[in-house]
Amino acid sequence: MAHSKREIERKYESADSGLPDLTGVAGIAAVADKGMAHLDATYYDTVDERLAASSVTLRRRTGGSDAGWHLKFPIAPDVRDEIHAPLSDTLPDDLTALVRSRVRNSELLPVVRLRSDRDVRHLLDADGHLLAEVSVDTVHAERLTGHGGEARWTEVEVELADGGDPALLDKVEKRLRKAGVRPSAASSKLARALEETAPGKRRATAPAREPVTAGDHVLAYVRTQRDAIVELDPAVRRDAEDAVHSMRVATRRLRSTFKSFGKILDRTVTDPIADELKWLAAELGLDRDREVLTERLTAAVDEVPAGLVRGPVVERLHSWSRAEHSGARGRLLGVLDSRRYLTLLDTLDALIADPPLLEAAGKEPHKPIAKAVRKDFRKVSALIEQAADLEPGTDRDVALHEARKKAKRTRYAAETAKPVLGKPAKTMAKSMKALQNLLGEHQDSVMARQALRELSAVAHAAGESAFTYGLLHEREERRAVRVEAELPGFWDGIKDGAADL
Repeated sequence: MAHSKREIERKYESADSGLPDLTGVAGIAAVADKGMAHLDATYYDTVDERLAASSVTLRRRTGGSDAGWHLKFPIAPDVRDEIHAPLSDTLPDDLTALVRSRVRNSELLPVVRLRSDRDVRHLLDADGHLLAEVSVDTVHAERLTGHGGEARWTEVEVELADGGDPALLDKVEKRLRKAGVRPSAASSKLARALEETAPGKRRATAPAREPVTAGDHVLAYVRTQRDAIVELDPAVRRDAEDAVHSMRVATRRLRSTFKSFGKILDRTVTDPIADELKWLAAELGLDRDREVLTERLTAAVDEVPAGLVRGPVVERLHSWSRAEHSGARGRLLGVLDSRRYLTLLDTLDALIADPPLLEAAGKEPHKPIAKAVRKDFRKVSALIEQAADLEPGTDRDVALHEARKKAKRTRYAAETAKPVLGKPAKTMAKSMKALQNLLGEHQDSVMARQALRELSAVAHAAGESAFTYGLLHEREERRAVRVEAELPGFWDGIKDGAADL
């Protein structure tokens, strides 16, 4: 069974003089010599090094205190999440699943072998508690693909202890710099090994070109959302907090972008992709909708006086929630392993590599992008006015839900437009988010009432009182009425602020 930890560490080029005395730095009372360890690690990647391109490392390592399989994802500078699986002869299935969004159907092969002699020291406080581990690694790198190649170097690693204060690393670094030890130019041992053992000089990655045309700006937004889906995939598989919601938002942003900017990207190409994104968002939504409803209904029950809670309402709600979560999660994992999903990722890569640009894509960006945002805003306006003319009930609920979806699209279009239009686009995105939240409260009430009717029917069939479900239903109905009453004045304020776009 794999387990994970947050790793915070810095790497340095080792000076000939070795490590300076770190005693007294930032409360370091003692430096304990923990002896030598001999590490042997084989790193895996695709032939075209897809994992290395995204700073992800997958290795099998023997020796030391944590022999086994290690998968590391970058989180921030100096910060990575490390997932550890027990030592085995073959790649663990749970780790390969976590890199599937990057690897797709390509084979993972041994690409580099690193053998290190590690001299380990523990930095301790006055009570003997571990603050950080410092190691001096003498590394021998050997490329296992192509024509091979070898490299040798010595480096220093300083890894913060679990729960430690990151400020300690700054103070240790200050002492190291004074002693002539400098931060490593490479982000990891693997990155340095790939660079120094390459058969020929590795070509530097060309810096990303600043967006110039309308097409550049739209594609930059598309690329950001594609990257978000790929990078969130492992977190969704691990059931990390908010990962499903964030991935669903990225799919919706992509789909909305294709629709909003149909004069820039050819919709005969993007519409089929948008259909697949809609499918993915729906699959992600099965679990997300459960999360939202569970939180809302649980909070609602907590607000009911104890004397008005009749029957095992909380227990039934939790049972319903667990059953829904179990079914939705199993289905979602199947989706992420499906050929359909991996094909969608490949299709997005192909679109970004060879975008279906129309004539407007080559133009100066202000006019075509502003026009697209205004068009989306007019659609929201029409739906709000349509809803206002309807009597309260199902038809109005549907119209307001459609207005919310169009508000999301307008918000995402305005986000794309921010680098071009500046403050007016920022104001529009903020207004549409506020409208989305208000209409979301209304739609959440609609969905909560539907769930309450279902729970009430199940409770009644089991011989339990349905009183509390009816009470909650009535409260949800009143919440929806308040939103509908607030909407006209809220919308008038948004219309006045949209005049500058």
